[in-house]
Amino acid sequence: MSTRLNIDLLRNFVAIAESRTMSRAADKVGRTQAALSQQVKRLEMEVQQTLMIRSGRGITLTAQGERLYLHAQNILRTHDEAVGELLGVSLAGELRVGCPEDYALAFLPQLLREYSKLHPQVLIEVVCEPTTRLLEKIKSQVLDIAIVSEPDSSQRDRFLRREQFVWVGVKGSDAHNRDPVQLALSDPDTLDYQAATSRLERAGRQYRIAYASGSMAGLMAVVRSGQAISVLTQCAVPPDLYALPPSSRLPKLPSIGITVKTGRHNSSQLLRSFESHLRAMLPTI
Repeated sequence: MSTRLNIDLLRNFVAIAESRTMSRAADKVGRTQAALSQQVKRLEMEVQQTLMIRSGRGITLTAQGERLYLHAQNILRTHDEAVGELLGVSLAGELRVGCPEDYALAFLPQLLREYSKLHPQVLIEVVCEPTTRLLEKIKSQVLDIAIVSEPDSSQRDRFLRREQFVWVGVKGSDAHNRDPVQLALSDPDTLDYQAATSRLERAGRQYRIAYASGSMAGLMAVVRSGQAISVLTQCAVPPDLYALPPSSRLPKLPSIGITVKTGRHNSSQLLRSFESHLRAMLPTI
């Protein structure tokens, strides 16, 4: 007998997978934890696989659970779009979306373009700031959702994608060979600043912050002048600049994880739709 996946079971499974705890998932979908546990058991019986493991640290998806999670996101997104189109219901409203400036250049054009095709009546306001400021704005309800960075860790299953930090310079400049090396970095509480300074200090290389700014345009202008080098994720390196290879004088930089954060104050259909869109598309861009 063929297996048929129940949409409601998939929806609740996705809520659990994204919340990582049964209590947060129960709050999100408006069900009791006991009811959600029973639905997980039903879904596991349908697919004849163990999908998640519960522990004191929360919920971890098994390899089969991770595979189903990716499929479930696409299934739910297609299902909701089809139902909305057939019923003549198009989402409308406003969303306040936060994103670091380098990700805005690398990811947002395609993300927003594809979402606009599906829901042209949705107005999206974009705020570009470092992750620390975005998290503050999520907490204070200034933003509905944000794409943020986190230090890479052993709990990589919570990341939508991972990106490598790289040193960035302009061809013809010797800024990376100067002593001390000249740096153009974001604010001290940002991951690029911390990655650059900690790795240089560990390698015993002297450095000087030649330019500090929360503006990527300002940082890249200094790099283009040949006066300093900077740090970006590999995906965000502009075409007229290049990634400097690690060496004894420029140590290899760490990678970071990219994920999505939302405020618990807002669980509207519009926000759930956009969050599902981000989670489905970000790993594929």
